[in-house]
Amino acid sequence: MHMTKLYLLGGESIVKRNAKDINATAFQDAGGAPSVLVIPWARASFDKTYKRRKRLFDYFRNLGASNIDFADYSETPEEIALKIQTSDLIYLTGGLTTVLLERLKNKGVDTMLRTCNNVIVGRSAGALALCKHGILINKDTQETKLVAGLRLVESTVRVHYKLSEDPTLRKLSERVKIYAIPERSAIIHDNGALSFMGNIHVFQNGEKTAAKH
Repeated sequence: MHMTKLYLLGGESIVKRNAKDINATAFQDAGGAPSVLVIPWARASFDKTYKRRKRLFDYFRNLGASNIDFADYSETPEEIALKIQTSDLIYLTGGLTTVLLERLKNKGVDTMLRTCNNVIVGRSAGALALCKHGILINKDTQETKLVAGLRLVESTVRVHYKLSEDPTLRKLSERVKIYAIPERSAIIHDNGALSFMGNIHVFQNGEKTAAKH
């Protein structure tokens, strides 16, 4: 059995496949040709999921996945638990963080993820769901919201990080240490040890520094 490793991916265009190096690294950590389970529950509705599913399926097949399955929200907790147990890598998609968290808790998947031994990749909302806290910033008002995640890791994280958010994050960091992850970048949690792919920044006590291994 491999050790549990979590990838917090700041964002990616699945059409452009522009974080392929990060996903490829996660696939290697999960055995090179992993059986992948996708949990696509962060979207407000499940309409038009076929095209997105096909894109992810083709992408992961290209990366070498031996099997790709999807956890449907209509399935029972027992059915989902079996899929998790028989997978090497679990992938949480982007969308609405609060919706994803509510659905994971409703099905008991939060507990399943805490006790599983899979490699877990969270993209965007999926990354925030895995953390102690996720930071949501309103694009228009810059109003910030701290959302309590599942706490698989103790970090507080901002995904889709942009330089324009620095004043907001500096102010917030007077109360909490923040890891800011741009798109096409990731933090890797390996049993407490952190490593970084891309340009991750840390905001703490009103100061901003580049994350170092």
